[in-house]
Amino acid sequence: MSDPIAQTSKLGDRIFGGMSKGAGVLILVALAAVSLFLISEAWPAFTTDLTELDGGDTFFQYVLPLVFGTIWASFLALMIALPLAVAVALFISHYAPRRISHSLGYFIDLLAAIPSVVFGLWGITVLAPILARSVYPWLEDNLGFLPFFAGPASTSGRTMMTAAIVLAVMVLPIITAISREVFLQTPRIHEEASLALGATKWEMISQAVLPYGRSGVISGAMLGLGRALGETMAVAIILSPADLISFNVISNQNPNTIASNIALKFPESSGLEVNRLIATGLVLFFITFVVNAFARKVANAGFSGAEG
Repeated sequence: MSDPIAQTSKLGDRIFGGMSKGAGVLILVALAAVSLFLISEAWPAFTTDLTELDGGDTFFQYVLPLVFGTIWASFLALMIALPLAVAVALFISHYAPRRISHSLGYFIDLLAAIPSVVFGLWGITVLAPILARSVYPWLEDNLGFLPFFAGPASTSGRTMMTAAIVLAVMVLPIITAISREVFLQTPRIHEEASLALGATKWEMISQAVLPYGRSGVISGAMLGLGRALGETMAVAIILSPADLISFNVISNQNPNTIASNIALKFPESSGLEVNRLIATGLVLFFITFVVNAFARKVANAGFSGAEG
């Protein structure tokens, strides 16, 4: 006679396998549906003369400053958030007492639950006046020879640097949480072997923990970058956008981002203007796809290196 327990186990495996496969197929179907929608709605923007719309720009001239602003703001946010996130993750996982590490980890995770509009309001009402009053004038006076701080310094704080700092705070919990979990998974024997050879705690971390968690840190950074690329409301509230390409991060004239531009202009758009905005959304979709594909490749290479 067949074992009923074994039959039940096989049935459960088949059900679970089917559900997992269905979930994977559903994700691909949703991704394909979004892609088809964006392409179909954006196609008129690629095939029609758009110079008669506001500004008289071709699509390439229209989208280029937006692409630059999107990548520039996200890059600045990542450069601010990544070192801080790794440092906080190392403190929680290897330096802080257990009780403090649990509490600090909880508060870091809680930052991810704050709506982006709250971050935007905090940035424009609290952070921007502080930066405009003290930081930006100092940067212009002392580092004005650099194109990033050439000025004139903003008196309102509605600058690319303010937006980048707010974006950095928003992506910080994502990078920190993933890095912390990866650092905690470092094999104990690797840490003990490094310490046994006379390494200090920091030397042990640099020799054992950081190489092992490299792929996880890269993955967390790319997830944070993905959120920064698509962030809308916080950037729309803070930035004073203009149709230009500029590396200056302390002036009132700033390149806009794709997501913020769509949010600000979509309610009042019609006809080809809507198609043009959707076409910029398709460009953002492509950018995020390329970033995630590159991150997956780098993370896999880092994981293989760690195992080797």
